[in-house]
Parts: sequence; structure tokens; C-alpha cells
Amino acid sequence: MARIFSRTVNHLPAKRSWFWLLLLPSPFVIAIVGISALGFYWDSEPDLFDVKAVATEMVGGDASKLVPGSVMTATLIHVVTVLLDKPGGYLSNDMMPPALLMDNIPNWEQGVLQQIRDLARVLRNDLSRSQSQSSEDADLSVADPRFHFDPYSWQIPSAEGEYQVGLDRLKRYLARLQDPARGAEFYARADNLREWLRLVGTRLGDLAQRLGASVGEGSEPVNAGRPADAQGAGTELTRRLAARTPWLHLDDIFYDARGATWAILHFLRAAAIDFEPVLRNKNAEVSLRQVIRELEQAQSPVWSPVILNGTGFGLLANHSLVMTSYISRANAALIDLQNLLVQG
Repeated sequence: MARIFSRTVNHLPAKRSWFWLLLLPSPFVIAIVGISALGFYWDSEPDLFDVKAVATEMVGGDASKLVPGSVMTATLIHVVTVLLDKPGGYLSNDMMPPALLMDNIPNWEQGVLQQIRDLARVLRNDLSRSQSQSSEDADLSVADPRFHFDPYSWQIPSAEGEYQVGLDRLKRYLARLQDPARGAEFYARADNLREWLRLVGTRLGDLAQRLGASVGEGSEPVNAGRPADAQGAGTELTRRLAARTPWLHLDDIFYDARGATWAILHFLRAAAIDFEPVLRNKNAEVSLRQVIRELEQAQSPVWSPVILNGTGFGLLANHSLVMTSYISRANAALIDLQNLLVQG
């Protein structure tokens, strides 16, 4: 009996050892948990920043050194830097998990990138030139096309490599802008500001239309601007006005809009500083603050783990329609602002 009890006791530790080994997670589970945690960390939108503080730091820490154009250029530089250097870096062209499995931040990046392209193009063609016959800035002429490179290219040359070249050229332009002897110019005129705002308004209108397509579906016949007799008898042209956005693409458009409004908000804050004399002369400061206020609301935190698509007056929220509301009001105030810049 003692021998049997001793043998049983001797076997207990071995059984317990095997039991704890079974509880240990497999390398596959550890990898899945690690990738998920990394993806969760990367899948967060960058915070808002103080455009004047960023510009002051870039010119050596002395706000008195800021010249017209310094804040908008420095803000553009910082926005590109955030695009490339945020947690996870630039994710849109990544071919490995977790970035390969993510879509929120990659779509956010595309919204930001579109605004970078627009401002870089206007900076090259309008803001840095006194008139249409003037020579374009050498650094901006290189930076602008770099930002229009394929955003999904991961081979050589990669998208982030091209954007880095554009970023370096913007930094050179800012350094030259601070030194009058080095030939860089920035013309803070009402017509130049209006040219960029016109483009911003076009982008906001497109975003509002795409976001609004989260509900409803319908079409109406239109004549495409031609007389009825020019279309031929029995011919009816139809344009779909509100094709419902597929459920799987709702969050894509939403985060594209979040990225675009994030970038526009900072650029408008910078414009309020660089174009302050023009805005004050045209009595347009209040209108610009209204646009900024609406876009700030569009950047409110999203507490829901998923982008909901409830009906307008249903039990569940419709995040796309909420975003549309802010963007549409911002666009309406932007139209008033452009009219003030024309009329004064």
C-alpha cells in the first residue's frame, strides 16, 4: 500500500507539468496577439498641433523672424512629416501585416495627401509668383511633382522616398524664404488666397457628396446641359445622383474625409496668420474663423469602435451624415469668405 501511494505521488508533478505546458500559448497565438496590438497602436489619428509654435520652432525659436508665408510653408512641412513619421510610418503602400490588414489610417493618409498636393501646387503656381509670367521657384518646381507620385508604390522608387524628396525641397524653400537675399518669395495677396480656397471648396464639396451617399439611393433624368431637341427623339440621359455607398466602403470614405479636414484645418489656421492683413482689410476674419470652427468639430474624437450607418432619425448614429453636416457648413462659410475676398 505504501509503495502504491509513493508511486502515485511521484507521478503527480509530471502530470501537473504537462498541464501547465498545455496552457502556454503557441507561437502562432503570440504572433497574432503581437500583430493585433501593433495594429491597434498604429491605427490612431495624429493629434492637432499649434501651427504658429511649429513655425516658430522651424525658424529658430524666434517668432519675430516669421515672414509672410513662413507659417503656411512650415505647416505644410509638418503635415508631410506627420504623414511619413507617425506611428507605423507611411502605411498605404505597406505589404506586410498589420498595415496590410488596416484601412482606416491608410485612407486617412490619402485624405491628407490630397490636401498636401493641392497646397504644394498652389504654392508653386500662385503663392510664390508675382504674376503668371514670373519664373517659378526652383525648389517648389521639384517638390510639387514629387507629392503626385503613386501613393501605393512600394518598390524602388517608393512613395515615401519620393515624398521625402519633396519634403526636403520644401525645407529649402522655407530657409530661403527667411533670407531675402536668397530669392524665395511668398505673395500674400487676396487673389492668391482665393485661388487656394476655391480648390479647398471643391474638395469639401466632393467629400460632402460622397459622405452623403451613405444613405439613400436614387436618380433623376437630366439633359446634361443640352437642349431637348439636340438629344434626339426618345432619348433620355440619366445620371445617378446618390448611389448608395457599399457597406464595406463607409469607413474608407469617412477616414478619407477625416484626413482631408485634419490637413485643411491646419492650413487654414496658418493662412489666418500669413494673410492676416488681407483678411482684416477685407473684413473676412470672422468668416475664416467660422470655417475653422466647423472643421474643428469635424475632428471631434470618434468613440465608437466602428463607423455606424444608422438612418437619419433611427436608433443608431450615422457618422457619415454627422461629418457631412460639419463639412457642408464649413463649405458654405468658405463661399462667403471667397466672396468677401473679391468684394471686400
